[in-house]
Amino acid sequence: MTWHVDWRASVGLVGTVVKYLSLTMLVPLFVAIVYREDVWVFAVSIVITISIGLVLERVDPDPDLGPEEALLLVTLAWLAAALIGTIPYLLAGYGTASTLAHPVNALFESMSGFTTTGATVMGEISVERHSHAVMMWRQLTQWLGGMGIIVLMIAILPELAVNGAQLMGSESPGPTLQKLTPKIAQTARALWMVYFGFTLLLIVLLYGLHVIGLAPNMDLYNAVAHGFSTLPTGGFSPQADSIAAFSAAVQWAFIPFMVIAGVNFALFWQVLRGETRALVDDTEFRAYTGAIAVFVAVLAVVLFRGGAPAIPLGGATEGVTENALRQAAFQIGSLLNSTGYATSDFAQWDPHAQMVLLFAMFVGGSAGSTGGGIKVIRWIVILKTLHRELFVVAHPRAVRPVRLAGRVVDEDVIRGLVAFTFLYMILFAVSAVFISLDSARIGYELTPIEAISASLAAIGNIGPGFGVFGPFGGYLALSNASKLLMTFLMWVGRLEIVPVLALFVLSVEE
Repeated sequence: MTWHVDWRASVGLVGTVVKYLSLTMLVPLFVAIVYREDVWVFAVSIVITISIGLVLERVDPDPDLGPEEALLLVTLAWLAAALIGTIPYLLAGYGTASTLAHPVNALFESMSGFTTTGATVMGEISVERHSHAVMMWRQLTQWLGGMGIIVLMIAILPELAVNGAQLMGSESPGPTLQKLTPKIAQTARALWMVYFGFTLLLIVLLYGLHVIGLAPNMDLYNAVAHGFSTLPTGGFSPQADSIAAFSAAVQWAFIPFMVIAGVNFALFWQVLRGETRALVDDTEFRAYTGAIAVFVAVLAVVLFRGGAPAIPLGGATEGVTENALRQAAFQIGSLLNSTGYATSDFAQWDPHAQMVLLFAMFVGGSAGSTGGGIKVIRWIVILKTLHRELFVVAHPRAVRPVRLAGRVVDEDVIRGLVAFTFLYMILFAVSAVFISLDSARIGYELTPIEAISASLAAIGNIGPGFGVFGPFGGYLALSNASKLLMTFLMWVGRLEIVPVLALFVLSVEE
């Protein structure tokens, strides 16, 4: 068999991506200078990253991308970003007892960051041990990965804009890419402008709550750090207790932004351009917000009836009704679109409440959002297809196309959606079995729901699971084999499986 993809062109442009990625390390370097911690770590990391980028660029100084090369570029660029992201972790952890000093742990954490998964191998002690700069880099990796590394590069690099539609189609979450402007580079910039705007708005709001006294520990550092991980639906927090470390006012402030992060960002651009009904007329948006409302209502009732204890905040126990509604709205807003924040240890909730959360994890955000999971639009089309098939069984002579927003959905698109969902379920199920068996091999017994949630948390880019993998737990105790499998699941889950697996059959001749 012969693979005739021009890998040199793809690798050469990966070098360009890596070179520019090094510039993002200036943010944690600035933090390191301010706090006088780990300055050398990021200074050295920048030099190493630029050097790697320049070496890779020399593989093909004048690359020419076709569709196959574009697919390879997207896949390799995300893997390269995760590998580059380990450099500050390894340097900062060198000669210490840090969990991130181990290459597998560092790769797990870096891949979790760039894919906005939010799964972690850092425990409470490890979080507190690392510097402000290292923790800010951890947050920043999620923000970079949220809207997409390739989308960012298309916005700033003219050589990538030529194949921009192909690249963005391979990277963007969901089955479709909506072109907002005549030029694809302008579309990329438009998406990043909306993304940046919401991030800045959240940072201002969080710090404003601190200034007026409603959020004593939400200082500027925490406001920026959480702004970096909310809009990308990431879930990392420099606080060991996640959002439970902050007041009820802060928790309420996060909820609308987590919901926003799961909406197709193209719709917000349309609203800004004067199309005021873009949101309410969108079928997926209505289904997404409807699903959130239903899940929140069901979970609030379960919690109100004793599914979880009330949580003392600010020195006093909140009212049962307000607490149940806030916990339900926050956890559903966080897990349905894969953000992964937590205000309560839902691993300790009763089975009924956990079952509601497990179902919510399968839904996912909208296409074109930063949310993970299967995506709402796929569920809509799949359900319509099932309804069509049942109708045809009852009426064999009927011709009934699947329609979405009044338009017929092409049968090739339906097959693609079904194929993706099938692959997703197969990978999820096989990986859950492997994690369970591998953990038993090393004497680390897991319950079935813990193994299932670990696999789902990785491939769905969700982050926390249940039991020992709950929001205040982590994945450190898993074997290196299981952590590498989860790293792979995070990678293919962010790229929605098909682009990665397609490389094994792309341009292969018998």
